[in-house]
Amino acid sequence: MSKVLQNRIGKLNYLRFEPANFSEDKKYPVIIHFHGAGSHGDNVEILKNQSIMQYANDAKDFPFVMFLPQCSANTWFDLFEQLKAFVKTVVALPYVDKNKVFLSGVSMGGYASWQMLMSEPDIFRKAVICCGGGIYWNASRIKTHVWAFHGTDDPIVFFEESEKMVNAVNRTGGNAKLTEYKGVGHNCWEKTYSNPEIYKWLLAE
Repeated sequence: MSKVLQNRIGKLNYLRFEPANFSEDKKYPVIIHFHGAGSHGDNVEILKNQSIMQYANDAKDFPFVMFLPQCSANTWFDLFEQLKAFVKTVVALPYVDKNKVFLSGVSMGGYASWQMLMSEPDIFRKAVICCGGGIYWNASRIKTHVWAFHGTDDPIVFFEESEKMVNAVNRTGGNAKLTEYKGVGHNCWEKTYSNPEIYKWLLAE
């Protein structure tokens, strides 16, 4: 049976999802997930409502260990150095398969994800990013394969933000793709994280 535990690394509280029969003596693929603005604060329990967490709890044989840190400031960029330290601490854990570390982010967490891929280009194998954006003129630093998702009618983070990032990554020799949801607004994450294909894609060679 899977478990969800609470803990703290540095100044960041987080939830950890453990798959059934978890053992620290084994190696696991790992997803680090950055939430959006609606989940910041000091109540880490609300991260159990993240769509990716709900999918993990309902799925059979979900193979990933997941880490969901909580932003206690206004934005992830206010804590970005701590967030980088969090990522490096997670990757150093003995049960983490260093070749299968994946990044996931939504909205504010999507912006943080793009920035993390530029700041730490050698950590993540693949990333799933929903309705984010970033400094597209710096996209040449991104080595990670990215699958981005965005609603075309998003009034909060415009669809073009993902489009610019994906195009910039590919233009500079990287590997990124964009799925657009026609007529969908800001919430593109429920549809994304309920799709088993994204988890197959993460683990595919």
